[in-house]
Amino acid sequence: MIKRDDMTFPAGEYERRLNDLRMRIAERHLDAVVISDPANIMYLTDYQTTGYSFFQALVVPLEKEPFMITRALEESNVIARTWVDLTRPYPDTGDAMQMLVDALREFGLANKRIGYERNSYFFPAYHQDVIHTTLKHGKLLDCFGIVEEGRICKSAVEIELMKKAAFATEAGMAAGIDACRVGATENEVGAAISDAMFRAGGEPPAVMPYVTSGPRTMIGHATWEGRVMQDNEHAFLEVGGCYRRYHTAMMRTVILGEMGDSMYRAQQTMKHALREVHSILQPGMTVSDVDNLVRNIISDNDIGARLITRSGYSIGIAFPPSWDEGYMLSLKQGQSTILREGMT
Repeated sequence: MIKRDDMTFPAGEYERRLNDLRMRIAERHLDAVVISDPANIMYLTDYQTTGYSFFQALVVPLEKEPFMITRALEESNVIARTWVDLTRPYPDTGDAMQMLVDALREFGLANKRIGYERNSYFFPAYHQDVIHTTLKHGKLLDCFGIVEEGRICKSAVEIELMKKAAFATEAGMAAGIDACRVGATENEVGAAISDAMFRAGGEPPAVMPYVTSGPRTMIGHATWEGRVMQDNEHAFLEVGGCYRRYHTAMMRTVILGEMGDSMYRAQQTMKHALREVHSILQPGMTVSDVDNLVRNIISDNDIGARLITRSGYSIGIAFPPSWDEGYMLSLKQGQSTILREGMT
């Protein structure tokens, strides 16, 4: 491990993360893990790139030095950003899977018990088939979630850094609300949000802001398409600020004109739900407990409102196409996961 002082967090934070991962590797009786998820690689090394459509992996042996497999173009990110000293880059004309297999052989792991993220978006079935048919003397085992076990509870330095993402989120939302006016286009509001986020120190988020108006606010995950905002309708804004790939998010509804009675009652219901969450939420509750709390409050209305989604999700490190960590933890019914200190 290269000792350096120019990474997102102090070197000791990465040493802790690596040591904790190795404890989990030992608990699963593995000799090494192949980590291919970009967020997991960044969590462990500070490596980031937008070029993750090409295969990349961090191999962490139980005892020996970790090494990375990357496209040759991306090796500069390993050198410039991370503590990783060993890389095995492959050219655009090369075979990424063959490079991985060759490196596993080179470092004495080809006949060992190797974990890999079977459910990773970034290790497709075709690549997995190649590894299974090529690495004949080793035992390949699914270790999906082994890094996420460490990511799910943020450390003090992570939470402090997320405040910078939150600052960008708030700046973007304030600018978006101010830009919502009769005659403005959704694009103009999106531009105002983006400009404010980036001027506040934010970096490119996993998802650009959601901005819709009028009837389009009822379309899930739609965003700006140039529509002109009209009098006596509302606009929907959802903003995810980002700093060093850590995200925070905020959602608001803007009324362009007079607030109707049903909208007012919906607003009061949501405020009540948020107050209860802030008052009652604590470590030891299950995610189902929290979801039921929110769902029961929202369902108790006479205006036809209902909650059709989960009531919340984990958030932290993210790359496109999503800013959430919902696959790690979501507030939804029927789940017995216990909330712990440091979850965000």
